[in-house]
Amino acid sequence: MQVQPSPSRPALAPVGAVRPRVSFEFFPPKTPELEAQLWRAVDRLAPLDPTFVSVTYGAGGSTRERTLGVLRRMLAETRLKPAAHLTCVSATRAEVDQVVRDYWAAGVRHIVALRGDPPGQLGGAYQPGPDSYRNACELAAGISAIAPFEISVAAYPEKHPESPSMLQDIDALKAKVDSGATRAITQFFLDTEAFYRFVDRVRKAGINIPILPGVMPVTSVKGLKRMAEIACAHIPASIAKVFEGLDADPDTRSLVAATVASEMCQELVGQGFSELHFYTLNRAELVYAVCRMLGVTTPAAEAA
Repeated sequence: MQVQPSPSRPALAPVGAVRPRVSFEFFPPKTPELEAQLWRAVDRLAPLDPTFVSVTYGAGGSTRERTLGVLRRMLAETRLKPAAHLTCVSATRAEVDQVVRDYWAAGVRHIVALRGDPPGQLGGAYQPGPDSYRNACELAAGISAIAPFEISVAAYPEKHPESPSMLQDIDALKAKVDSGATRAITQFFLDTEAFYRFVDRVRKAGINIPILPGVMPVTSVKGLKRMAEIACAHIPASIAKVFEGLDADPDTRSLVAATVASEMCQELVGQGFSELHFYTLNRAELVYAVCRMLGVTTPAAEAA
């Protein structure tokens, strides 16, 4: 089906006509084996010249030292521009503010400000304490008051699970922008039509910061369904069908996953979304393959 352009999106560009800019998300590892996997993924993806890479942060500072360790190594050993995630659940304002100062002292200049999920309750409701930041809007304002960070925030194409309406969700995004946010990164999605509708509504609300589509290539069908259920993300029937029966067939699943993700990304780029954010899950193979199919290659490959 041909997607029709809207006032907030340019007309379709030919596939391959635009080389998108990309960014990648990683998480701090818990074991030596996972640490080796992380740095293999970083080494594989870094030559693609991402605009930034983000490193996640556990609720209540549960990965604080590991997150800082990854950030410091990236700054010391690579040319990457790391963005540090920061959540405010299960922590006081003073504790969160200290993390912000630690990030600045380490050389980090970009924070992804998120409310976060309560520990052990992925997708659970958050009840802030009296001396805590209540949400990402307050967190962004607090970060801005400490140092001139670049601030990215989350956006939800199919509505945050706790939000009573899309209108309230968009109002919350506008409040984050008013508090200092300079970029929005979306929750992962597979329904591009829902994403386009969301962007149209955001632009009509007067929100003009860049909105990066969040892309998560499928690595586990069961995991995808679980994440989609938590995030209230719709899985189109056409995508569900091509993955049917592939749980025990990882080779075919990887080929299908790369094709599905690259086709979705090509459509997004053709619709004018020339910046894409990939949730890597600390694995490079699928993301690297998708980037290659989008024309995002290493300098050596381009020279050849």
